[in-house]
Amino acid sequence: MKEQKRVKTVSERTVASQRVFAGRLLTVRVDDVTLEDGRRTTREIVEHPGAVAIVAVQGEGNAQRVALVRQFRKAAEQFLLEIPAGTLEQDEEPLACAQRELREETGLVARHWAHLQTFYTAPGFCTEKMWLYLAQDVQPAPESRVADDEQIEVCFYSRAQVREMLRSGQFHDAKTLVGLLWWVYAL
Repeated sequence: MKEQKRVKTVSERTVASQRVFAGRLLTVRVDDVTLEDGRRTTREIVEHPGAVAIVAVQGEGNAQRVALVRQFRKAAEQFLLEIPAGTLEQDEEPLACAQRELREETGLVARHWAHLQTFYTAPGFCTEKMWLYLAQDVQPAPESRVADDEQIEVCFYSRAQVREMLRSGQFHDAKTLVGLLWWVYAL
């Protein structure tokens, strides 16, 4: 068995922090930090409340299909095909958020839920932590109402279709890549 190298732990000490922007969703701060060797530098940090993403699966076995949402993303200036996702509200539990977001974005509810992974979306500059869930046996929600501030088209794809779409580079956001790779190759 190959011996693993020990990773040296290096930390940065924050000596000052200033909020330079506070929006409805995000805050940006600039931290002055001291490195281990004594040098000083700055770090620009986007503070985010956290989010969830959902691999929503309908059907069983070879008949499974995953729900994806197609929506315009202003930051990317294009329509993207993504797994359903959303931002945590204050004091909201991640699973409750995932259930709410699935209903709001797709008009679907799931009978079975499982937590797959928790990860940072862009730890080089952002505090956003994302909880990834598997929602199985999804069905149309009774009395569903899609959020009125988004224009979303819900589409369903088979595992074979998603595998080909992954190979051909049709997905462009990290949460969707992580979620679909879990669904296609790990589950």
